[in-house]
Amino acid sequence: MPPQIPPSPHGHAGHRGILENSPLPGSATSVSLKLISIISLWLLIVAASLGWNLEQAERHRERLALEAARSFFQLLVLTRRWNAEHGGVYVPVTEQTQPNPYLKDPDRDIQITNDLTLTKVNPAYMTRQLSELAQKNAGAQFHITSLNPIRPSNAALPWEADALRAFERGTKEFGQVFRGDDQWGYRYMAPLVTEKPCLKCHADQGYREGDIRGGISVTLPRLTSPNSWALIGSHIGIALCGTLLILVMGRLLIRAYDGLRRQAVFDALTRIPNRRFFIEQLVHEMRRGRREHLPLALLICDIDYFKGYNDTFGHQAGDVCLQRVAELLQGCLRRGGDFCARYGGEEFVVILPSTELSGAARIGEQIRSALVELGIPHPVSPHRVITLSIGVACDRAGEQDHEALIRDADEALYRAKEQGRNRVEIQATPLTKHKGQPSAAAIQGDLSHPSEP
Repeated sequence: MPPQIPPSPHGHAGHRGILENSPLPGSATSVSLKLISIISLWLLIVAASLGWNLEQAERHRERLALEAARSFFQLLVLTRRWNAEHGGVYVPVTEQTQPNPYLKDPDRDIQITNDLTLTKVNPAYMTRQLSELAQKNAGAQFHITSLNPIRPSNAALPWEADALRAFERGTKEFGQVFRGDDQWGYRYMAPLVTEKPCLKCHADQGYREGDIRGGISVTLPRLTSPNSWALIGSHIGIALCGTLLILVMGRLLIRAYDGLRRQAVFDALTRIPNRRFFIEQLVHEMRRGRREHLPLALLICDIDYFKGYNDTFGHQAGDVCLQRVAELLQGCLRRGGDFCARYGGEEFVVILPSTELSGAARIGEQIRSALVELGIPHPVSPHRVITLSIGVACDRAGEQDHEALIRDADEALYRAKEQGRNRVEIQATPLTKHKGQPSAAAIQGDLSHPSEP
């Protein structure tokens, strides 16, 4: 019949604490860093998309403005061509339409009656009058101009003069967005090519057929603003939704990763770290001790006569015994950096950072005594209860590698078993070379090993 194993006086806090607080190298931290990288990449993609869409919206607005201005210009050119092909158009003289003083034509004015006089309107005069009408409205404005105008009022504006000189160098048309008083507008200009009917008025200026004699500018004073805020709002929404989704999925991934990681580095039976995690932790602490010039102690603990216990009470009782020993070990470690693990079978290990050999030997004795006091019955053992044999070794500030330290502690454990078990033995290497450190013999002599519980 399996014995009634008393619970550890330290309870389960020890192994719960290590499950919650022990560092897992490369687990949640690395996944979190990758998650941050993914979120950063996602936000960068959304920002690039927003920038591209804003640029496309602006280009689309410019294309629409260019097509509208180009259509106005072509309509004016067709109107002027129709006028020129008819040799001008006669209209009544009014207060708004006076005879053109710059038109040299003997038939410029025709008296029809005492109340009606007709005057000839050539393409240039017609264009100017249309421009004056357009200026009275808030819509498109246009201006006929030249670098060498007949009428002074047709003189080019600075930007029109730049465009006219560009036309002389072969530029086909000119268009640009500009900032007005309180809004954005668009201005367009294309050249006027001298045609045969135009030479009646412009031949004396030296123009020949096919020459560029000027141009017409079209100004759209108000451009429709691109729907920037809608684009910005939609992209912010997409960024937030994507980030939220990444965070949710990332958290699930971290949980799954931590679960797998804990399964890989924690012993399923005792719920304390396994041998693999112990090696990682030992290497990590030894490197830290080497950097900071601090000692590190290692204890290897072995349950005495455990095979006989299993043979007597069965493996299920043996599993419960291992769990109680693991709880006791964890409860005996008071400092945050202290660490225990299952080394394999009935063996356990304890890492004690910043601990000299003498201090580690005292902690080993406390562990041994606490297990004896726990009083787990073991009729096959000469001590009548479950006991531990403990080997202690110490590395002073990186003097050896982790394998050598394990070997020293294992040799001390072997001596403890040879000398009757239920005892603590320290490494054989003398430490007297370190000033102020007691010798191994002195430390061993300070330990008390009662042979009976």
